[in-house]
Amino acid sequence: MPSMSDEHLRETKIDGETLFEGRILRLEVDRVRLADGGESRREVVRHGGAVLLVPVTEDGCVLLVRQHRYPTGEVLLEVPAGTLERGEDPVACAHRELDEETGHIADELIPLGEFFSAPGFCDELLYCYVARGLRPDGRLTGDSDERLEVVALAADEALAAIESGEIRDCKTLASLLLARRRGYL
Repeated sequence: MPSMSDEHLRETKIDGETLFEGRILRLEVDRVRLADGGESRREVVRHGGAVLLVPVTEDGCVLLVRQHRYPTGEVLLEVPAGTLERGEDPVACAHRELDEETGHIADELIPLGEFFSAPGFCDELLYCYVARGLRPDGRLTGDSDERLEVVALAADEALAAIESGEIRDCKTLASLLLARRRGYL
């Protein structure tokens, strides 16, 4: 939480412009006043936030998804996740994304925390949940432009995939490690 003692670090916007506005993000370039009175420029990606899920089955497996990520040019192993719609409650989004990406519904969502994805250039806030009491609903709809493969790994296998470098997505790393730390994996 910011406090009065943070003023020697705070930057304030002088002016700025939006260079791009798309479906899920906006790119702004701002001129800022530094705490010492100097000025600088900040390139900022504005994003409405997202949810992350660590779905844990009755037998202790975690459901992950494999999908091609165009910016990296790679197929990545990730926790199910999805972008919040404008004004959407994170819990509602979590239920929707779990169903869309894994074909399951959850009896229980347990908050693991909130964190920023890359605060050096982006304001995206991620809401992380463990999903328990999973039941398949057979739908696995996904977004129309999304191709996914659901993978069930034992908790130890998922953690080994972090150690081996197979899992390289930071939201997945953070989510799985938080779930492990709190005793859900």
